[in-house]
Amino acid sequence: MRLWVDDASALEWMAPAGCAGVEVHAWAAAQQATEVGHVVVEAFGCHLPEAVECAIAQQPRTVWVNLEYLSAEDYVSRSHGLPSPVMQGPARGATKWFFYPGFTADTGGLLRELDLDQRLQKFDIGAWRARHRPAPHTDAQERWISLFCYEPEALPELLHALSRGPVTTYVCVTAGRTQKAAEQACQILGWPQRGSAHLRIVYLHYMCQTDFDHLLWSCDLNFVRGEDSLVRAIWAGKPFVWHIYPQHDGAHFNKLEAFYKVTCMPNDLRAIHQMWNRDTSIARFDWPDVPALDWLSWSQSCRKALQKHPDLCTQLLDWVSQRWRDAETR
Repeated sequence: MRLWVDDASALEWMAPAGCAGVEVHAWAAAQQATEVGHVVVEAFGCHLPEAVECAIAQQPRTVWVNLEYLSAEDYVSRSHGLPSPVMQGPARGATKWFFYPGFTADTGGLLRELDLDQRLQKFDIGAWRARHRPAPHTDAQERWISLFCYEPEALPELLHALSRGPVTTYVCVTAGRTQKAAEQACQILGWPQRGSAHLRIVYLHYMCQTDFDHLLWSCDLNFVRGEDSLVRAIWAGKPFVWHIYPQHDGAHFNKLEAFYKVTCMPNDLRAIHQMWNRDTSIARFDWPDVPALDWLSWSQSCRKALQKHPDLCTQLLDWVSQRWRDAETR
């Protein structure tokens, strides 16, 4: 596999050891490409360089896939697997195929490793918490929350509400934009950067993919953002709140509504999502006492239901094989 990417810097901490069988190349170098693989995956409509399209035209059996964004909206199942004739450019006359990740059986599914459940069952949550707890544990109870977000307006409200809870709360803050947002929220609240008496903020370093999974597995509630971390939160089987990427026209609320529906999300958790994503059409409200809300059974049933569908990688490989078989019969 050859991965062509415009900025590979994140791989230094996401996948520091690399991966056997995967080569990483600079996107600019693709302008001089003279050959392509049997399968070309164009992620998120990135628009392939002219040289790559020329190579596709010279290799007619290439399966050209446009791997689309993840969504629970109805158009995904309607569009998944459809052909799109290329009408212009060097690859004119070729066919591009749309492949949509999704949450239902008639979509491309979600990324999931085949050994994920086995690794989760062997994981020691207590040991992870002991390594990351900033001070000796004195309370009979505690709660752990992970925070991976953009810059939500409701963050100071959340931290303030959690600080009033009956138990010590540890908020594990991921590096980058989230850490800056948390530091700013503490300034607004007039707190030191490490939190308050009943809320301890644990600032984390950049993590590889495996360590990020361990974070989600170890927390009682996970705040996640974007697409990949949403999927990882689902597989963790813990309650989560999704900070969807905001769009200026408010289209992200339609995506949220579709996600609520397909996962049968409880109404109180929907309200938290609306608050976290700052839907201006609803009245402001106080954050509830998170441990008192029974979201765990929902998150586990959600994971169980989605695990019934084949994972995205398996589906993609099977789907490409079918395209090859179809080409041989023509």
